[in-house]
Amino acid sequence: MSRKSPFSRLSAPIMGEKSDSLTLARGRLVLITAFFMLCYLVVGARLIDVSIIKGYLSQQPDAIGSNDRKQTQNTDGKNKFRADIIDRHGVLLATSLKTASLYADSKKILSPAETAKGLIKIFPQLTYGDTLKKLQSGKRFIWVKRNLTPKEQGSVLDLGEPGLVFDYDYHRLYPQGNLVSHMVGYSDIDGNGLAGIERSFNALLVKSEDPIRLSIDVRLQHILRREIKRAIADFTAIAGAGVIIDVNTGEILAATSLPDFDPNRVTANPTAPEMFNRVTLGVYEPGSVFKIFTTAALIESKHPSFLKKYDAVNPIREGRFTIKDFHPEKRPLTIPEIFMVSSNIGTAHMAQEIGTEEFKKSLTDFGLMKRSEFEIDEIGKPIIPSPWRDINTLTASYGHGIAVTPLQLISGVATVINGGLKIKPSLVMEDKNNQGNKDKSELRVISKETSLKMRQLMRLVVSQGTAKKADIDGYNIGGKTGTAQKNIHGRYIADKRMALFVGAFPMNNPKYAVLVMVDEPKPNKSSFGYATAGWVAVPAVGRIISDMGSIMGMRPRHDDADIAEPLKQFISVENGEH
Repeated sequence: MSRKSPFSRLSAPIMGEKSDSLTLARGRLVLITAFFMLCYLVVGARLIDVSIIKGYLSQQPDAIGSNDRKQTQNTDGKNKFRADIIDRHGVLLATSLKTASLYADSKKILSPAETAKGLIKIFPQLTYGDTLKKLQSGKRFIWVKRNLTPKEQGSVLDLGEPGLVFDYDYHRLYPQGNLVSHMVGYSDIDGNGLAGIERSFNALLVKSEDPIRLSIDVRLQHILRREIKRAIADFTAIAGAGVIIDVNTGEILAATSLPDFDPNRVTANPTAPEMFNRVTLGVYEPGSVFKIFTTAALIESKHPSFLKKYDAVNPIREGRFTIKDFHPEKRPLTIPEIFMVSSNIGTAHMAQEIGTEEFKKSLTDFGLMKRSEFEIDEIGKPIIPSPWRDINTLTASYGHGIAVTPLQLISGVATVINGGLKIKPSLVMEDKNNQGNKDKSELRVISKETSLKMRQLMRLVVSQGTAKKADIDGYNIGGKTGTAQKNIHGRYIADKRMALFVGAFPMNNPKYAVLVMVDEPKPNKSSFGYATAGWVAVPAVGRIISDMGSIMGMRPRHDDADIAEPLKQFISVENGEH
């Protein structure tokens, strides 16, 4: 009988314990492996969700309250930061602020009904039914509202809803509101410039962090806008426009078109009246202001004596046209008298003396025959007679049958009075020390002598002619009035007119010119039944120059001789208000 080993009783328990330990270790290893595999699966699923699914949905978001209108993002996927736009003194005209936008992940919305109720209280433009429908739709990306205010963001946070998520982007802000809206322009929600400087410098504003400095002075802009708004209200007009220009550099110091718009809240149709830039895009028959160019062309090309007289007795009849004066003097007039009393007949005879080809050449030299070169894209093309016949020379001589923009008009006047050097209007400054964009070649259009005579004539209009209401003591203001009937569908309408005045100062050494245009003014009690430029636009320019002088540090000078004094020997009429 064999004997068992003394260890035989112990081996079975020991082997059993080892087997249990190995089984337990294998179980733990399988569990850990499964855990890590699950983690990898979760991370992978999340990456697919973020990079593919949500990326696709973000391109086709379902926007609450937007009628499912597609909201596109920048093609480069980056934020919508745009550089600042500032005035000549560094005042902000446009800037980009980082703001929160809100979207919803409906799969994470805990209570669609309560959330919808909360959202419509915060955003009244939303509707309950539409919002609730989208919050329970199962979609992962639904725009609620872009560019929230801090108060709106705080109210959303108070809802405590995990399915409401904030995204951050840049929002374009225009601190001056309506003030410079047509020149600065505006951009859309996706950061694309749509008008003004925002449009024409879109690429630079997106790529550069350096601000674009405009020649605009917001102080003068406030004055100009205020006075044009006042003229519109006083004479129940439908619109108006104005420009202030440095006659030596061409810098636009102020430019306004009314009605205007708030670029922070652009919701109107682009073709709405308030979106139309009357300064640069609108073309209008300027009426008698155009006599500045006719008279300058005559003096430059023919060198007539101011003693020479032109027939202003009989109306000129040419075919179906009859040229007559608003207030006829019914006698021959000298050049200073023709300009001072604004005689259409006398001016037409002067144009005949110049000749059609020479007259057209002069208008071309003054920049009135083609579209202006300017820093914004909204530029109107002048309306020129085609074909141009001799009768067109006569009518164009006093501003009828030809239409230009206010920007062209004031730039041409600046050329006439600054010594005769061609002016190119400019809106963007090179830097804060820039002195303008005056062409170094100094293209001369008329001689200094002709320019001096034109300044004397323009001063005479204010001191004794049709613009006496702008004769502010100590500023030596000169200018020219223009009242033109509006041409609607090929017919001139007697009770619809454009009242326009271009004034400049000081006329012994001009620095600035101011244009005011009022569209369809109506007579009021104080104007004694008149709604012409002398009653409508001239007082506005006088007030602008008076306020402008103090801002620019140009104190009234009472010791300067009147530049128009030498011309008084050539006039024999005391002109009343026209």
